[in-house]
Amino acid sequence: MTAELVRGQNHPLPQARLEVRVSAGTPIVAGATLGDEQGKVRGVEWVAHPGAPTLPGLEVSKQAAADHRLAFDLDALPGTVHRVHVLLALPTGGGGPARFGAVAAPFVAVTGLDGAEIASYTITGLNAESAVVALELYRRQDAWKVRAVGQGYAGGLAELFADQGLPQAQQLAAGINEAVAQGLARSVAAPPRLPDGERTPPAASAPGSDQTHARPVSQGAAQVAADHVQPHQGTPGRPQPGSPYDGAGPQSGAAPQPDHAAGRSVPQEGHPGAPVRPDSAAARPATPGAGGPIDYSHPARQNVAPPPPPPPAAPGHSAQPVAGDATGWTMEERLYNQVWGMFEDLARATAAYRSAVDFADSRREQELDKALSDPRSRIGGQGDAVREAAQAKHAQLVDQARAALDRDLAQLMAESDVVEPALPPAYARWDNPVWHGYRVPMETPMAVRLGDLHLPESEGLRIPMLVRLPLERGLWIDSGRAGSRDGSLADADELRRLAMDTAVAHAARLLAVHPAGEFTVHVIDPAGSGASALAPLTQSGVLADPPAVGAAGVADMLARLIQRVDLVQMAVRGGAADSLPPTWTRPNSY
Repeated sequence: MTAELVRGQNHPLPQARLEVRVSAGTPIVAGATLGDEQGKVRGVEWVAHPGAPTLPGLEVSKQAAADHRLAFDLDALPGTVHRVHVLLALPTGGGGPARFGAVAAPFVAVTGLDGAEIASYTITGLNAESAVVALELYRRQDAWKVRAVGQGYAGGLAELFADQGLPQAQQLAAGINEAVAQGLARSVAAPPRLPDGERTPPAASAPGSDQTHARPVSQGAAQVAADHVQPHQGTPGRPQPGSPYDGAGPQSGAAPQPDHAAGRSVPQEGHPGAPVRPDSAAARPATPGAGGPIDYSHPARQNVAPPPPPPPAAPGHSAQPVAGDATGWTMEERLYNQVWGMFEDLARATAAYRSAVDFADSRREQELDKALSDPRSRIGGQGDAVREAAQAKHAQLVDQARAALDRDLAQLMAESDVVEPALPPAYARWDNPVWHGYRVPMETPMAVRLGDLHLPESEGLRIPMLVRLPLERGLWIDSGRAGSRDGSLADADELRRLAMDTAVAHAARLLAVHPAGEFTVHVIDPAGSGASALAPLTQSGVLADPPAVGAAGVADMLARLIQRVDLVQMAVRGGAADSLPPTWTRPNSY
């Protein structure tokens, strides 16, 4: 069953060899960018476009067209690639539309090699944008997923590439537009359509031959035949480096002739999948006079189907989660990246669910307004029937969205159950058994846990909130409003006490994960109201100085801190930072 995605929603991909089919009401440019784990494009060699349509693991169209079929072999992508963005753009300088708001909403679908749709997405809500990121294929736990993006850019391809971190964004965008313009200039116009009376009738079979009649091959059938994948001769079942589909591409010999009227490329005669003329050698029977079926196979290719893909996981399930299943040089870094990948998946899944619920609410209101705008529909129970039908459709849409959310939450729950026990002390909760064998660390960790992240839609799922070290900015703990909703002072005091306890817990956590002497804590308590909360820190002697109390104490501590900052800045600017005490140049002082 095809998953109809909304913006932000993701869906698992059951196989690695895929097609992305694009349909639009006007010729557009289709391409793809490869991204690392942060989604950054490292260089122009990570961009597939009409000027360079083939990259390891993917192939895109060579020119602008109304319909595109992009080929992907996710297993053939480099190991450093974690995200693939499918992008669409309107050609420039051709007199066509300059913004997507003036054309029909583009439709993209992810299909298997057999043409069965896996997921589809209609890109709506575009207006002044001339380039858009349609889909994102991304890797999670050695499995791939697709997410509907629909992010548009009014500045075209240059702005899109710049947003993905490509330094040569302007030059690459200009090169793509030039390549597309040259392709349009070299295009051969489609032949005029013949009247029905002038079309060539199908050739009847000769007497005594098989009862099956021969039919002329249409361009659509020729295109399907041309896109069919078969391995090259000499390497059965092994993909060639030029194209993930082992089919007609830059290395296959004759180049296809563009057919802009149909929005696709029709191969020349003799090219694999080309229409066969009655007088061509391929159209003759294998044995003259035998009257057997016509063999349309190419003599230079084997008629061996590619090996079947591995069986997909059960519907709604993905690979078994593994702790540390992310990129990184150390297990600590891999766990950090995995935790933030979990948070991103939770945020995206929840955003997709909320968007789907909003869409269901809006659709129900529109249906009710349209049906009940006529006073006659409110007579005789007709209005009740309309309301019941609208409510039933609304419930169906919400249930579908909730089912997709529950599927993603179940996977994240399973991953959390595996990841949480494997976290090191800096990432673990206080109740984690890893603290039972605590030892003073010898080096500063790359991150520290400050709490849990969760959403109302998933109270049972909590993702560790990790913050990189050293802290680039301060932590602000807000006790909330001055009073509670009923204005009682007791609630305000309770909120302040909880905020102070949270601050002390964070200070204890930071001290526990740093080596001895590498992290110092200075406390300013002007009113002296935090004495009880600060007791664990003051009694253990981990504070650098006693808490600054009163105006004189606060002024003295601030003066010493300011003096230290000024001296460090002067030494750094003068190139004499080595003359400072080692602890003065460390950023771990709060």
